[in-house]
Amino acid sequence: MSNIWGAPARPSAPSRRAFLPSPVFLLIVAVFAASGTALWIGQAAKFAVFGFVLSGWLMSLCLHEYAHALVAYLGGDHTVAEKGYLTLDPLKYSNPLLSFGIPLVFVLLGGIGLPGGAVLIEHHRLRGRAWESAVSAAGPMVNVLFAVVSVSGVGAAASAGLGHPDFWAGLAFLSFLQVTAAILNLLPVPGLDGFGIIQPWLPRSALEAAAKVARFGVLIVFFVLLWIPQVNAVFFRVVFTIVSALGGDPGLAMQGYGLFRFWT
Repeated sequence: MSNIWGAPARPSAPSRRAFLPSPVFLLIVAVFAASGTALWIGQAAKFAVFGFVLSGWLMSLCLHEYAHALVAYLGGDHTVAEKGYLTLDPLKYSNPLLSFGIPLVFVLLGGIGLPGGAVLIEHHRLRGRAWESAVSAAGPMVNVLFAVVSVSGVGAAASAGLGHPDFWAGLAFLSFLQVTAAILNLLPVPGLDGFGIIQPWLPRSALEAAAKVARFGVLIVFFVLLWIPQVNAVFFRVVFTIVSALGGDPGLAMQGYGLFRFWT
């Protein structure tokens, strides 16, 4: 579009609604709060843990993708606001099934916080390679922050001998998922954020080779974790070590996992 003088018109600034949390996200937060309250007062522990962990995991996925979009917006790609990525609405993301459906299935099946793919960033609009790396790093940093705060909080509560054991067990498992997600997201595998961090600095030949497997990167990682016992053992040993180093209790996280799987 051009103005009356023939010069390109400036894109209109996004409306305030482009930055407001969506009703879908607010509903997820409400479920998280309600199920957490039920756990705190000791009601329907198994079902409440399931709702608490699942809604908490969905909430963290929304915040993960929001962080990508927010940094992209700050870095020059204002189209993320037009696409609705800054409303925390999972239905606005490029592939809800890949972004939320598959990660939720993997949580249900294997207790692993597998990352998904979601927001489409127009990288040519970003102000340089440093911003491109920052966009990719922003999502995993949400998982890292969530893990550090929640694991430390659970550890402090356990050390103080506080009550409400089912609540802390559920939060411990949710924290455990954040640790697994942070580790997996930061792997330098095409299709994952870890590769996205280094991607702007790689030669074209490496990028062309990576593009051939990027679509399957997440699935390859999950397959390796599930079907190669040695890799699985090393991965979870690293996760338990990190949880312990942060002051958490891996045993409590596994107790929460048992409550989460109420159907077993």
